[in-house]
Amino acid sequence: MSAWPRLAAVAFVIVLAAIPLAAPQFWVTLGNYIGLYSIAALGLVLLTGVAGQTSFGQASFVGLGAYTSAYLTTQYGASPWLTLAVGLALTAFVALCLGFITLRMKGHYLPLATIAWAVSLFYVFGNLEILGGHTGMTGIPPLSLAGIDLKNERHYFFLIWIIVLAALWATRNLLDSRPGRAVRALKGGLDMVESFGVDGARLKIVVFVYAALLACISGWLYAHLQRFVNPTPFGLNQGIEYLFMAVVGGAGSVWGAVLGATVITLLKQVLQDILPSLLGRQGNFELVVFGILMVLLLQFARDGLWPWIQRMLPRPRVPPVPDAAPLPARERSRATGQLLAVHNARKQFGGLVAVSDLSFEIREGEIVGLIGPNGAGKSTTFALISGALPLTSGEVLLRGESIGSRPPYEIARRGVGRTFQHVKLIASMSVLDNVAIGAYLRGATGVVQAALKLDRAEESRTKAEAARAIARVGLSEHTFEAAGSLPLGKQRIVEIARALACDPALLLLDEPAAGLRYLEKQELARLLRALRAEGMTILLVEHDMDFVMGLTDRLVVMDFGEKLAEGPPAEIQRNPAVLEAYLGGVA
Repeated sequence: MSAWPRLAAVAFVIVLAAIPLAAPQFWVTLGNYIGLYSIAALGLVLLTGVAGQTSFGQASFVGLGAYTSAYLTTQYGASPWLTLAVGLALTAFVALCLGFITLRMKGHYLPLATIAWAVSLFYVFGNLEILGGHTGMTGIPPLSLAGIDLKNERHYFFLIWIIVLAALWATRNLLDSRPGRAVRALKGGLDMVESFGVDGARLKIVVFVYAALLACISGWLYAHLQRFVNPTPFGLNQGIEYLFMAVVGGAGSVWGAVLGATVITLLKQVLQDILPSLLGRQGNFELVVFGILMVLLLQFARDGLWPWIQRMLPRPRVPPVPDAAPLPARERSRATGQLLAVHNARKQFGGLVAVSDLSFEIREGEIVGLIGPNGAGKSTTFALISGALPLTSGEVLLRGESIGSRPPYEIARRGVGRTFQHVKLIASMSVLDNVAIGAYLRGATGVVQAALKLDRAEESRTKAEAARAIARVGLSEHTFEAAGSLPLGKQRIVEIARALACDPALLLLDEPAAGLRYLEKQELARLLRALRAEGMTILLVEHDMDFVMGLTDRLVVMDFGEKLAEGPPAEIQRNPAVLEAYLGGVA
């Protein structure tokens, strides 16, 4: 962290510490609620803003934490600190169950499902007599810390904001880590992130549970602050408000949660104070005006307020990536035996046969080109090998082991790396972080280690490995630039660097030269030859015949989903069937 962000953080902590010491009671109370809302909204920053999983049910998990502590402390006299542990365990269990069901859904079905279970849990809280029904539960004891009862809101303020700062620190650590990069890559689609060994479905559930646990902590704090709970603060309206806080503050930044909670809470307070005097006390005009202001805000700052503020501040200086020991590397085979075998592979989409009983082999250390006219089935074949599509029939073998129809992350773990026909990078992430995603399988850090910042040694090695891969493809000057700011040709090269970072045994390149200028193609060809010399095996799809003919050891020609010919480039150039079907008679 450079000087001014560190100074800003210190100033923020000093202001926080001064509020309960000097501010009027009204502002202390408001600060307490902003802190509680920040913790819940922070979970949505990670779940919705970063991972792209929209949820309206965050308030339900807040209620789960509040009611668990309320029930156990009032009915059984349990210690509030024990009820926190029980609440976290119960919330994790409920979130796991809901996550397994809900997160399989896509598109508009996902938010609709979160609305459904949020409403259900709200009525559970209100209809169970043991929880006091809609009247609620009273007599919740205050928290006690070091023998001191935190009955005074000024004392409670410190506890809330210490937890807020700890949650911000842990979440920021998580995002700057091996699992954090995988979470950020979820927005690029499961096929992209799973092609580097990430179990995307499992990761989404982990993020969902993490967000739920933060909400549970907020609810636990709320119950012992209010010392009374009823279902009203845990309904769908509050769930929508939490989502508003995350989006308005800036759903891609941890500080956006605090900013959004502050803006929404203060705005509601101001509207409640001003509007009755202007429009009368009949009707909830503040809700109407609040809704209009939210629409305007999202129209003119749709990424939220935090990125807008960041653009006005000086950019912190990014230090160069320090060198570090290499990550564990795959042992390269110097044998020339069979690496990949495709036997009678077939893929049908209804009555359309995209790939028809295709067979070919690739030996260790070869560069093999898969060519054919548009619609010949080349990209579908790539998808069958990488696991993006299941086989209709036939098989794909990697070193004799069947990988056909396995999930992409399992195939990646066996040593297959790839690029995509249509570039799939996370545009807002730096080139360095995009490439570091490729090294996911070469690390072992989990979510807890990352959140507690116990992964710094591995993280240094990962960043150094990514920087070396970037230098290898000639893009060192773009290391810290946003990947989306690069021209298409250089984005394709970034994809190749990302694939190299995973240290694959078999590298699948889907039209790697598309969008490159002549000299860039020559550099790419030199790089691929150097990789072959190191023992890497490469299968590529390409339409540039000059590039393919001068690079590959063998070619497999497809037409209408079938293999038309196979052999060395010189032989393919003379094949009459290929000339007629694809090369247009060019010698």
